[in-house]
Amino acid sequence: MVEDRITDGRRIAELLASEIDGRSDGELEYFAVANADRDVEPAVDGARAYDVVRSGDRIARVFIHEDRVHLEFEAGRDVAAATAPDVGLRVRPKASTPPRTLVFVESGAEVKRATDVLQVVSRRLADTDSSDQSPSG
Repeated sequence: MVEDRITDGRRIAELLASEIDGRSDGELEYFAVANADRDVEPAVDGARAYDVVRSGDRIARVFIHEDRVHLEFEAGRDVAAATAPDVGLRVRPKASTPPRTLVFVESGAEVKRATDVLQVVSRRLADTDSSDQSPSG
């Protein structure tokens, strides 16, 4: 049986949250969903549904639309911008202060690609954290 393509923003957000909270492989063990708004309604410009945190620090916020979600990356913006197109996700910069990177997840099938982006961002942040803590001599 062929399953219908999931293009409902609320359902995509739920699937993404399940992947973030439910998987503990790779870098996903460091991620969690936080500050979820269970009463959020989809909006044309996106309505904030929840935050994605890595080891307690917010990396991105998830916004739901009628037919998709987008992640608004605060940390690892450049990495997300470079990685998302490589895995087939649409991306665009957001001109704000500070700047953000938006990564769009337009179907349930794209949720795993979004977690791939999160893992690459996490690895880069971990590399940056460890180089910041290296002894200087």
